[in-house]
Amino acid sequence: MKKLTVKTEITVFESKKELPEDHQELLKLAHKSVKDAYAPYSKFKVGAALLLENGELIGGSNQENAAYPVCICAERVALSAAASLYPKVPVVAIAVTAKSHRIKIKQPISPCGTCRQFMSEVEDKHQQPFKVIMQGVSGPVYVVDSVKDLLPLSFDASFL
Repeated sequence: MKKLTVKTEITVFESKKELPEDHQELLKLAHKSVKDAYAPYSKFKVGAALLLENGELIGGSNQENAAYPVCICAERVALSAAASLYPKVPVVAIAVTAKSHRIKIKQPISPCGTCRQFMSEVEDKHQQPFKVIMQGVSGPVYVVDSVKDLLPLSFDASFL
């Protein structure tokens, strides 16, 4: 028997003001996108924003439904919009944030497992990683260089 160690490196910024200007703008759009979330059931609103290689910014917000399995997360809303509008343009970065009606979220919000898998497939499609920028309503910002840092040992087309 042997053990396999999987490590993830996260860059932590104490404030969004420490981020490069383009990432500040991206995070600003993610926070703005939270306001467009449709979350009447969970009241947990998520905003995402993409920076594409062509400089375009695309926002997305979670969209709930009384039939929970058909809900769609903010990350997948934004990524699907980008795939429709700019199918051949790679993603450079995605920013994710959230707001809860119960508590003030002061720690970074990480994408759910389904979104991580979806994001991983986008990286594979364009054959290049993209940064994932995460923040709560306020507080520190976490940045990873690739979705693979959030989803090690991911499932991909090589298994099919």
